Amino acid sequence: MLEPVDPGRGDRPLTVHPAKLQSLLQEAVSYHRGGRLADAEKLYARARAAAPASFDALHLSGLLAHQQGRFTEAAGWLGKAIKVNPKSALAEMRLGLANSALGNFEVAERHLRSAVESEPALTEAWCHLGVALRALSRPADAEAAYRQALRLKPDYAEAHDRLGALVSETQGFAASIPHFRRAVDLQPASLNSWANLGAALAQSGEPGDALVCFARVLAEQPNHALALTGRALVQQESGNVADAVESYAAVLAMNPRHHEARSGRLLAMHYLDDVSRETLFAAHAEFGEAASQRTTRHCENSRDPARRLRVAFLSPDLRAHSVAYFLEPLLAHLDRVGFEIFLYHDHPKVDAMSERLRAHAAMWRHFAGASHDAVESAIRADAPDVLFDLAGHTGLNRLPLFARRLAPIQISYLGYPNTTGLREMDFRFVDAITDAVGEADQFHSEKLVRFAPTAWSYVAPESAPKVAPPPCLDGRPVTFGCFNNFSKINHTTLRAWSKVMAMVPGSRLLLKGHGLAEPAIGAKLRARFEALGIAADRVELLGRTPGIAAHLALYARMDIALDTFPYHGTTTTCEALWMGRPVVTLRGDRHASRVGASLLTAVGRTEWIAKDWDDYGRIATELARDPLCLAQQSTSLRAEVRGSALMDHAGQAQRFGGAIRDCWTAWCANGQIPRT
Repeated sequence: MLEPVDPGRGDRPLTVHPAKLQSLLQEAVSYHRGGRLADAEKLYARARAAAPASFDALHLSGLLAHQQGRFTEAAGWLGKAIKVNPKSALAEMRLGLANSALGNFEVAERHLRSAVESEPALTEAWCHLGVALRALSRPADAEAAYRQALRLKPDYAEAHDRLGALVSETQGFAASIPHFRRAVDLQPASLNSWANLGAALAQSGEPGDALVCFARVLAEQPNHALALTGRALVQQESGNVADAVESYAAVLAMNPRHHEARSGRLLAMHYLDDVSRETLFAAHAEFGEAASQRTTRHCENSRDPARRLRVAFLSPDLRAHSVAYFLEPLLAHLDRVGFEIFLYHDHPKVDAMSERLRAHAAMWRHFAGASHDAVESAIRADAPDVLFDLAGHTGLNRLPLFARRLAPIQISYLGYPNTTGLREMDFRFVDAITDAVGEADQFHSEKLVRFAPTAWSYVAPESAPKVAPPPCLDGRPVTFGCFNNFSKINHTTLRAWSKVMAMVPGSRLLLKGHGLAEPAIGAKLRARFEALGIAADRVELLGRTPGIAAHLALYARMDIALDTFPYHGTTTTCEALWMGRPVVTLRGDRHASRVGASLLTAVGRTEWIAKDWDDYGRIATELARDPLCLAQQSTSLRAEVRGSALMDHAGQAQRFGGAIRDCWTAWCANGQIPRT
């Protein structure tokens, strides 16, 4: 916005006639508006030379410099302009913008607040104040600023878009959708708003509408990073994992340091059935190299091996999530004399599980929407001795912060089935079945700690229904089932399941998972089964259920659970066993394909662990041929799980605490972690 000039403003005498100065500035403004910026800049310079105290010459020079990306110069001219006319809200706003562009957000806030105090109806200043406040990790204040801008101008597209982005981080993606929809309605040409809407829809279970948004963006800008990463997520969750990996790779080709794309690609690669562990390790090592800070920050924690330790856990999943279910029993039984617990929750949702976990902590911090720098400052102020990452390369992870070394001991556990790739991640907690001694270590940047017979500690939901007898006991066809993440169902797994169904005439398959209720996804999956010789009417697909009790009740409709490969189920395997259903799994060569073996070994059911696909088929078909045995197992499995190491919560917590203490003692000895 360029305003009419008034060459009479200023506090020093002009060296040129006011009329001539006005003519000079008007010509410069004409060039400026017409896009002849170099010509405009020359005339502004002449105006400043002729009238050093001309507000308009200084102000417009600052505006032009800002538009050309010369933010330091812009701040200089605008600062001088405000000295000439301290009451100019517009100049204050633009000086705030220049400082925001320079990363000086505290200074930016000061000038933007001055602008809105001077001119409360300056809508744009309120919006930009929100930007600065968000950068300062003050989301509530930022939201208030955006909402004030919208009260003044309800059809302000940029404010809707920015408020949507903030709400998605602090309140969840579903809450942001109305703002993004309004933004694209008001400004249909805004590709960023369409991409934001697509991302929100993708994360809210509306993949079809999300793809429409992404297609619109990519048709005009094929290299749009957010649209590509968002499309990759939809592709992954729709079973098109190879396409997802390619989409993530396209983003990385443009920007090798794009963290979300790199983490997304690493996670997606685990679902593919043709990726060697050597290739996976190399890809993780590339991440570690890209994320490395090159310099190691020294932690000043007292090096006393016997003292009480501050143990912190950072995760976006301290809520109703699989990670929380396995973490809770450890926290509940961890020795409070030796350990003080800090929990850092990094997700908008805070639920009943969050509150249960919070009750176990001496300190709880909610980091949703906070910048990396703000999170780092908060954690460093707490000075944890041991910091656990429970996310790995799953969504909303903070691995770049672990690369900055936030604690003397940094440990990866639970949330991710592989190495992080970070040299700064000191340990990874596993067991000897998921990660075989002398074999798995070479594929990790961390030192592996096999702290217990099994790495898991399961808590059965209180709302779990009673175990039902297998339906085949009543003479109905045998029903195989799998409730694993749909992304894990690749061609190798489908082919194996189809062979099992062919060996058990009339058998059916019950699948449940996110996205499976989508008609397009369902039709494509049934077509894949038909191509493998399994009629579509033998396969039943179910979407998500409203609660855990309803989910677990569906196990009454299956007889035998089939695990995926090469990415096993974890929570789903525990749930199937708890609901009295045997689980057939194939032991592979890496953590992701050995979790099932770990869980079944823990409950004493190693006979369900296959050594190859022929063995997998044999185990499944033998189970299917003996309904009476299935019925007996259904009545005993829950007790077997209850009596296993999986539910030895006190013992697991003691072993877990002992492993933490051993890691700490190793650091205390010489201030570094022995890797061998």
